[in-house]
Amino acid sequence: MRTTPVTFYSEGQRLAALWRTPDEMSGPVRAIVQGPGWLGLKDANLYVRYHEALTAAGFGVFVFDYRGFGESEGDRGYLSPSWQLTDLVNAVTYLTTREDVIADAIGVFGTGGTGGGNAVLLAAKDKRIKAAVSQVPVADGDDWLHRMRSESDWLAFLADLEADRRIRVVEGSGRMVHPREEIMVPTAERRTTKVKADVDDRIPSSVPLSCAEEIRAYRPLEAAAGMTTPLLVIGVDKDATTPTDHAVALYDAAAGPKELILQRNTTHYAAYDKYWEQTTPRIVGWFDTFVTPIDLDVQSTITQSTTIAVTTGDQR
Repeated sequence: MRTTPVTFYSEGQRLAALWRTPDEMSGPVRAIVQGPGWLGLKDANLYVRYHEALTAAGFGVFVFDYRGFGESEGDRGYLSPSWQLTDLVNAVTYLTTREDVIADAIGVFGTGGTGGGNAVLLAAKDKRIKAAVSQVPVADGDDWLHRMRSESDWLAFLADLEADRRIRVVEGSGRMVHPREEIMVPTAERRTTKVKADVDDRIPSSVPLSCAEEIRAYRPLEAAAGMTTPLLVIGVDKDATTPTDHAVALYDAAAGPKELILQRNTTHYAAYDKYWEQTTPRIVGWFDTFVTPIDLDVQSTITQSTTIAVTTGDQR
């Protein structure tokens, strides 16, 4: 796998990206775009083995840092799913400008909370996406934040958000909080896992509390309703970090070709290591089946009962 650092622009901000391709290329490739998961960064070790499998199958993989994260420009640490979706759309447009990409053969891969949810949002919004893979997704941000807390803590959190709104309109800015401790509430597994240790010390430690308002309004499930883009959803049974029923609900809502994989007898973070050998070929196979260019686009009013005379050769 070859990795080339590149940059592109999203709403005037320069974003840093990695373009990963097969070691040998004989022409333009089909491409998979990926925005990182919750608080993730483009160069996370967690993503490498997925990218190696995809490039070995002949795909190019384009992964980037969202605005305000990693090496990208933008307001440092401003956590905005709506901005992230715009960045993803602009990333797809960038791919269509590259001569080494088949412009009508692009898919999206997302893993890790909002990473999985963003894949659904992009597939629903951008018809250039031929297929999506959503791994351990968040389907409803308000429900996600609520279920991390006891009911008394949830009510206190809502009161904090209301107080912060009042402060912002009077003073111009509100509280800064740790995104993993005061917006998301980490599980005991999250506090001990090393699966994201390579990027943990590079994530923002302080973001506006107002970012929680955007998470509360985050609704990939609504976008999935009636979506016809092929969708593969991968969840974890009895997941304490991204609820299992979020993955199931996304699968149930989608109207196109779809598949649901539930990883059992494991946990949210452990599943990445335990089942990657089983899930990765399915991810690659999904994209291989559905991320294909359209060579013939046939539209017809002819019914099956109509006889068509086909003339070939020299009729002189």
